[in-house]
Amino acid sequence: MGRLKVNEIFKSIQGESSHAGEPCVFVRLAGCNLRCGFCDTRYAYEKGVYLNAETLVKRVLRYKPGLVCITGGEPLIQKDIFYVIDELIRGGKKIIIETNGSACIKNINKKATIVMDIKCPLSGQSRSFFAKNMEYIKSKDEIKFVISGRKDYLWAKRVVERLEGEKCNILFSPAYGLLKASDLAKWILKDDLKVRLNLQLHKVIWPNRTRGV
Repeated sequence: MGRLKVNEIFKSIQGESSHAGEPCVFVRLAGCNLRCGFCDTRYAYEKGVYLNAETLVKRVLRYKPGLVCITGGEPLIQKDIFYVIDELIRGGKKIIIETNGSACIKNINKKATIVMDIKCPLSGQSRSFFAKNMEYIKSKDEIKFVISGRKDYLWAKRVVERLEGEKCNILFSPAYGLLKASDLAKWILKDDLKVRLNLQLHKVIWPNRTRGV
């Protein structure tokens, strides 16, 4: 088994998705194939240490929280992450995979929950989405749109309308520091969208921290 480049491993409170508020172990892998304009984890673009896959699994299993979030960067660009996911699930952990939507999710263990971005225009990466992923999304998975302004909202709204038959949860998240949550909430209510307003709870709890606690 190979190695993975890991930026950080830490225990905190899950700040996003339907698991917001739950104690969680975060595994942030280094490296990302995108460069979104609002990215708040630029420190994970390159910086990291290489860990053997088995060592990484053993280290994560030592933590008590049953919820583990594998994030980045972009975790799916490291091929040995699929082994790590399988082994953590075998070890009794509940897994969330945060992915930017550009890599194929087909081979992810079906017991994992996927939180998949569809990048909006103001991110500068709206053409990055791997459309075939919509064939592999499961009912317990979540699709997230990070909204930076009105242009993004209208674009995401059109996408959601085309996805009306999909059964997974849809999250609309205001880009931190770029769009007021109250404005996004107002637009969602006015248009009666069937989406969840997704706030970054960890930034409310620890507003001055730029990385994991």
